[in-house]
Amino acid sequence: MELKRVVVTGLGALTPIGNNIQEYWNSLVNGVSGAAPITYYDTEKHKTKFACEVKNFNVEDFIDRKEARRMDKFAQYALVASDEAILDAGITADNVDKHRVGVIWGAGIGGLETFQEEVLYYAKGDGTPKFNPFFIPKMIADIAPAHISMKNGFMGPNYTTVSACASSANAMIDAFNYIRLGLCDVIISGGSEAAVTIAGMGGFNSMHALSTRNESPETASRPFDATRDGFVLGEGAGALVLEEYEHAKARGAKIYCEIGGGGMSSDAYHLTAPHPEGLGVIAVMKNCLRDARMNPEDIDHINTHGTSTPLGDVAELKAISAVFGDHAKNININSTKSMTGHLLGAAGGIEAIASILAIKHGIIPPTINHTVVDENINPDLNLTLNKAQKRDIKVAMSNTFGFGGHNACVLFKKIDA
Repeated sequence: MELKRVVVTGLGALTPIGNNIQEYWNSLVNGVSGAAPITYYDTEKHKTKFACEVKNFNVEDFIDRKEARRMDKFAQYALVASDEAILDAGITADNVDKHRVGVIWGAGIGGLETFQEEVLYYAKGDGTPKFNPFFIPKMIADIAPAHISMKNGFMGPNYTTVSACASSANAMIDAFNYIRLGLCDVIISGGSEAAVTIAGMGGFNSMHALSTRNESPETASRPFDATRDGFVLGEGAGALVLEEYEHAKARGAKIYCEIGGGGMSSDAYHLTAPHPEGLGVIAVMKNCLRDARMNPEDIDHINTHGTSTPLGDVAELKAISAVFGDHAKNININSTKSMTGHLLGAAGGIEAIASILAIKHGIIPPTINHTVVDENINPDLNLTLNKAQKRDIKVAMSNTFGFGGHNACVLFKKIDA
């Protein structure tokens, strides 16, 4: 069976550093940090008092007030980002078969704010189980693609992948496979998350996973820096329209890039920590290269998982050195989490977009906030520190890993002329 080619024809973003694709890209290139003191609740008694929140966002500018009240923020973010991507792709009722258009979305947690509010409300009562009738439909992780599907009438495959911080990368790989197997023409994919809540921040703090650099939030996310002390929690959504190549050509769509392959693996090691030698990461990148039928020497750019945690950053860069050997020093490596923070289940979506735009514009966004060299990191690696670098990129990889040892890697390549 001959596999179909899959391309990206639309992008949408709602992030801590920009509420649409253009704003997001401008901030990435200019090294803008999205970290700031939390505005959603009183942080006086909290260990970490900052995060990467979505800013200047009024949901009623995009979604009817009544409908918005029936949606958790993670679903609101998904709908807004997907609307931008669908418009960008020029998808209409007249140029697609709605039965062959799907939505495969990623979310690591889902409606955490809704769950928190409902449980706290119940706890304040007399024990009578009084809950909002929209409690469950707002909370469940699969509801975001349902909203996207219902709004647009898409009747193809519709579900959510849940693999912690690898969720939206897994969603894209599933979408890629559905299309290249000829089962769909178009799939809206990506991910969303809205976990900047008392429960989300408190839970990650209890694990000692978050940075506590309260005196300087904007510099707290510092991947690969020797003084890194944990990740910065972010929120938002990234949406991509994946489409079969001939279908895209037939309707005259613009094409950002081609998806070359996808890889998955498991660490099979620890609930939250990566294997110290990055064995699962080595496997996932090799699997991705094999799927794309490419060699290590073909890769120009890697957008790393790079969360700014002491263990994770070292393990990933060890894995890159192991897979790419001498060629590793020729690859532009970066971590855009230094600017956006860690969007958990949405990370793969917005970082895939960053990789695709890097190919389109020939610019690698920087890894910001780097000041102190980590002696445990190979000094020959080009980590694209503190300033964007121009480069003609033919092939880029995006790495995304999740608690539980879930690893996903997606490869994007410049479309043939």
